[in-house]
Amino acid sequence: MQNMKGIEDHIRLIERNKELTCLYEIAKIVADSEKTIQEVLQTIASVLPPAFHYPDRACARIRLDDLIVTTTDFEESELSIRESLMIDGCVRGEIEVYYRKGNDSKSVFLPEEQKLLKTIARQSTLMIAIKLSNEKKSELENQLRHADRLAKIGQLTSGMAHELNEPLLGILGFAQLAAKKLEDMDAVERYLDRIIQSCLQAREIIRKMMQFSSPSPLKMEKIDLNHLIEQSLAFIAPRFEHSDVRFEYFPSPLEPVINGDASQITQILANLIINAIHAMPDGGTITVTASVTEDTAQMIVQDTGTGMDQKTIEQIFLPFFTTKDVDMGTGLGLSVVHGIVSAHGGTVDVSSKIGQGSIFTINFPANKEGSDYFERNEKK
Repeated sequence: MQNMKGIEDHIRLIERNKELTCLYEIAKIVADSEKTIQEVLQTIASVLPPAFHYPDRACARIRLDDLIVTTTDFEESELSIRESLMIDGCVRGEIEVYYRKGNDSKSVFLPEEQKLLKTIARQSTLMIAIKLSNEKKSELENQLRHADRLAKIGQLTSGMAHELNEPLLGILGFAQLAAKKLEDMDAVERYLDRIIQSCLQAREIIRKMMQFSSPSPLKMEKIDLNHLIEQSLAFIAPRFEHSDVRFEYFPSPLEPVINGDASQITQILANLIINAIHAMPDGGTITVTASVTEDTAQMIVQDTGTGMDQKTIEQIFLPFFTTKDVDMGTGLGLSVVHGIVSAHGGTVDVSSKIGQGSIFTINFPANKEGSDYFERNEKK
């Protein structure tokens, strides 16, 4: 009798161990923020069968709204248990476990297994709710980022119109000259070449603006920060040539290489420059500097504007926080900067004094394989 009780206790211990292993595997899924909802559900389904008394015959199916996942050997049968997935008070789906048909008529679900499935459903519901919330948050952040891009385009439009006007006037003028010189084919050829060059110039202006305005997922690549800042300033600075703002750029003597998305880093620089210009209503100087250390590549934007007090500095990265007039911005610019920098694994440091201007230092993780900083130090 005592021997039988020992066997039963041993079996219960084995079953309990299987249950805890299943719950542990599900808890590990929570820590993996990179998985999609479908991958999360598929992983949960795959760890269910081993937790049951007859794992070789157990199979699972999970339904969430219109999304359905199953184990690879799924087969419906009359032997099944299920639990609903309740999210925000609404039934959004269910978890089902079946025993496939077999010769063993003793294959039944134990009361403990029904309790286990209830616990798994509760854990899964919490995890799915968190995942859905994070995906919604990410989607809203992307929408805010795109809205800010469009707002910046509105502020760049007048400069862009002025810049486009130049090649368009060239096209019109050279076309009129060519029409008057039809008998002189050499002159016509020269004018047509000028027209082509003006068209190419206009196309490049529009291409850069479209690249800046189009929303896209992060496209990580090796980037020379010196070169990217130079290109970005060549695109941004001419739009503000009539605003009494002077631009200075000091590239790093050593190549600052990072892994990043070129268009989004350009957006960081554009946002900081526009923010700086708004802080200098009477004009001033914007200084952009690139530097590199052992672990960090930096992009520093400094202005000679009105500056900020400590209370303002503590709030500037909050969405919709702004000290500007309603028609001067959305209050998203620095929030978007912070979001992009964080997505690149970087940080933003801010220092400012009232009446003396502000300094924004963007710190990116340096790409040690691509920078000559590390090559030179290794040779020493």
